[in-house]
Amino acid sequence: MALPTAILVFVGTFGLVLAAVWIARMVMERRGADPAPVEDVEEDPEVAAALFGEESPLLRRGVEVSSISILAWALQRIDFVKQLRHTLSQAGLDWSVGRVTSSMLLLAATSYATLGMIHWLPWWAKVVIALMAGSIPHFYIVGKRNKRWRVMEEQLPDALESLARATRAGHPFSSALDSTANQTPSPLGRELRITYTEGAFGVTWDAALNNLCERLPMEEVCMFASAIQMQSKAGGNLSEVLEKLAENMRESSAIRGEVKSLSAQGRAAGAILSLLPFVICGVLLYVNPTSLNPLLERDIGRTLLACAFIGLVAAHLIIRKLVDIRL
Repeated sequence: MALPTAILVFVGTFGLVLAAVWIARMVMERRGADPAPVEDVEEDPEVAAALFGEESPLLRRGVEVSSISILAWALQRIDFVKQLRHTLSQAGLDWSVGRVTSSMLLLAATSYATLGMIHWLPWWAKVVIALMAGSIPHFYIVGKRNKRWRVMEEQLPDALESLARATRAGHPFSSALDSTANQTPSPLGRELRITYTEGAFGVTWDAALNNLCERLPMEEVCMFASAIQMQSKAGGNLSEVLEKLAENMRESSAIRGEVKSLSAQGRAAGAILSLLPFVICGVLLYVNPTSLNPLLERDIGRTLLACAFIGLVAAHLIIRKLVDIRL
């Protein structure tokens, strides 16, 4: 019985989304699109093939956000699609927006249908848990993006030193960037290769570096792009600037590592406090299996349990936010 219910809930949710999109389209004027140069490359298969080759993930992603026409039609009229596509690109995932959206809707619908068999759980708690389950793909994508950025933060000082050595040897910036992109492993090497290819195909270096900052909105990358742009306008010793920048990045990385080690106790305390209620409930059920019956058999008890679970999740997220010190 759970599977037909899940299908009905999924179809109903998808129908509500389509209805909302249709109403929004009727009452609001379509905003004019002004895509960035990188997005033009991604949405033009011929340009993408010329820049990145036939096997490029950008080319495989193509113009459509989904292979399902009605889903693509709906998603193209929702504002968050552009942001989600940008996040997928930053995470290095070759997924379509339609696939991610469908998985989120399916997880939410399936979770709600499964929780429907738990009669003592309040309806609002089922909705909240279903929404949390539907957000799992988004959290996974954000986690992959953050992990990819951490890897590039570790690769960037070495890449800057390699670029500085190439410029000191007399190579122009374009040739030095090409050599550095070939020597640097992915994911940073791929991003530098895209920047070099854009410059080689006629895009100004300022625009190519701005596109790099748009793809990787990281402080270190923006500092690198700004240093190159300022040097091209005001002149100066580029190799010395890049070496100093790489040294500062290494010192900043060391400070972040020290702060992370100092805040490890707070993260551990948050994990322990989040798991402690479940451990206590398990011990109580083992010692006295009927000890939690008053909470499970009464409406007020079930409501309190649902509120406690949601509050526990919220407290865990708040603790994670408090101990996440950014420099």
